[in-house]
Amino acid sequence: MRLVHLDLKGAAPRVSYLEQLFPLLSRLGANGILIEYEDMFPFKGELEVLKSPYAYSEEDVEWIQQLAELHKLEVVPLVQTFGHVEFILKHAKYQHLREVERFPNSFNPHVPDTLALLKVILSQVMEKHRRSSWIHIGADEVFHLGEGKDSRNWMSRNKGDTGTIYLNHIKEVLDFISTQYRGLRVLMWDDMLRKISVGALQESGIAKHVSPVVWFYAPDFDAERIGQFITKYMESGFEAVWFASAFKGTTGPTQSWPPLSSHLKNQLSWLRVREAMPRFAPLRFQGIVLTGWQRYDHYSVLCELLPVGIPSLAICLQTLVNGGFMEETRRKVLEVLGFQSMQLEQSTCEGRGVFPGAEIYHMVEQVNRQLKESITKMLEEESAIKGWFSPYHRKHQFGNPRNMESFGSKVLKLHEDWESFVRDLRAHLESVYFPDTVEEWMEENVNPYLDPLRDLVRDYRAIIRLNAQPKAS
Repeated sequence: MRLVHLDLKGAAPRVSYLEQLFPLLSRLGANGILIEYEDMFPFKGELEVLKSPYAYSEEDVEWIQQLAELHKLEVVPLVQTFGHVEFILKHAKYQHLREVERFPNSFNPHVPDTLALLKVILSQVMEKHRRSSWIHIGADEVFHLGEGKDSRNWMSRNKGDTGTIYLNHIKEVLDFISTQYRGLRVLMWDDMLRKISVGALQESGIAKHVSPVVWFYAPDFDAERIGQFITKYMESGFEAVWFASAFKGTTGPTQSWPPLSSHLKNQLSWLRVREAMPRFAPLRFQGIVLTGWQRYDHYSVLCELLPVGIPSLAICLQTLVNGGFMEETRRKVLEVLGFQSMQLEQSTCEGRGVFPGAEIYHMVEQVNRQLKESITKMLEEESAIKGWFSPYHRKHQFGNPRNMESFGSKVLKLHEDWESFVRDLRAHLESVYFPDTVEEWMEENVNPYLDPLRDLVRDYRAIIRLNAQPKAS
């Protein structure tokens, strides 16, 4: 299986965009989607507080699944059940369920209300995903586990460790799923399991109920190191294992443009691990998740937007389908995306592009390559501005119109060109995203560079107006 990860904890696309995206995913070789809803799920009743103001409706969730089915994409919902639950624990209503009172990252597994809440969340999600034969319970990066007062007391009383606390909680979650949803297959991220002994994993009995998803996002990771983890899972009694690569969202929390070569190399590294899987029999390799993180966590800024990541996703998917990146792979990607050429090391694709969001791809490229540079050059290198329109001039609102007009037309044109461009960009973003995403992306990527130019133009016009007014004799 090849699942494409849709991380909705940031920049969740409108369903109208998914209508265009799903046929493309299918054509590129995906056969499933892993949907991490977070606050975009239409929670109801006691859970309504968790919903984003722009959360999908129940009808949206149903339509997403129908679309997926139409394009032969298996839908796997992802529900975080231990760490990365900031979207829950940030609310005062659930603050008492934090492992460490100050941090909203992770659940306290010793409070009965934690499991009770998870049962309600899982039930609401599964009620709307009756077609799904898989669920992913997250369970990665449970930061500060063992640091809370309840955990310290438990470890002291039971002479236990954080690994045991972790496994006890996961076992309770898995017991609930296996009891309530017979036959539902379960996935979980593997990073917390890496630190736990084979003996403890065997004793917990979780291997019968879940498959670990081994994730590494580095371009050239050590396949032998991965082999050690896979050996551990084989010895622990797991029947199947999954891998997780990345097509965006892993090369820096503020990354706005995916490094194509880096993500391609990550897929090639996973293909080498895949080739070695026969030596881990009877453990089976079952599938790979191509992750596309939209934020590092609920509180961080947005990473690369999905339309901007589509060329990377296409390269990654086709590389996995073909077992490598050959000329045939390159040709197929260019043909499907409507590009003439690609430069992997420069992370660029040339040509108009015919994929959903191609306009956003090109416009974000212009923002990255030209916005800051053109404005900085104007504001910091134009000697007339420095000489006749310094911060001191602007603060005290005086200037010589003769000298100001020597640079005024250039400044006003640059300002109008970028404002016109940004209006178009905003319109394209609004066709794909909800208003909160558009505002956030503009605040982070456009306004820091355009606002100083806007301020300069405002001051310029104010001083020109002042000088045009007749002075009293």
